Amino acid sequence: MAERRGKGTAGRNWPLILGFVVLATCWLGPLPAMSRTAFSAHMLLHLGVIALAAPLLAIGLARAGLRMDRLRHSSAAISLIFAAEMAVVWGWHAPPLHEAAALNVWAFVAQQASFLAVGLGVWLLGFASDSRRGLAAAMFGFFLTFVHMTMLGVVLIMAPKLIYPAELCLGAFGFEQLDDQRFGGILMAAWSAVAYLGGAVVLGARLLAPEREAKG
Repeated sequence: MAERRGKGTAGRNWPLILGFVVLATCWLGPLPAMSRTAFSAHMLLHLGVIALAAPLLAIGLARAGLRMDRLRHSSAAISLIFAAEMAVVWGWHAPPLHEAAALNVWAFVAQQASFLAVGLGVWLLGFASDSRRGLAAAMFGFFLTFVHMTMLGVVLIMAPKLIYPAELCLGAFGFEQLDDQRFGGILMAAWSAVAYLGGAVVLGARLLAPEREAKG
């Protein structure tokens, strides 16, 4: 009976398991090595952690019973989490920090750890509470995250020359250097639309559900 219950729990919490699998694939696969010389590979790694593994882990943690209702009633805490996410994303894509992460293993570890931390923070706000106020705040935050990540993607797409050192954009998947940088921008803009704008829509649907009317 206990064994069956354990299997059932694992089956219900497949997002948490899948999240760890995605995270392991991102960090133990070829992308870390490729990201040292190819910007598009860096962006695949970045987005895989922050917008694929993180939401799966957040959903799994919410299913496991983690709740953030108290935090969701603190406007300052909510603002801080979304501000930290924006600072981490834009900061690590500033040329000096991006170069440092490409050339120094400890800077790379710090980069990836901060990506996961802010990613989990944002997605947990979306999935680890049921209050109307919290859902509304998270929906607005998801929309702002979509906007700033799309803006960064557009900057990378429209840049007339390399923003980063040429040796960090040697290209992958057959791209030339500038095209490698631009493809990274396309990935960021497109993935942010799917992940964060899609997340905002899902939260909006939850917010408008009839059973939310009685909840504060």
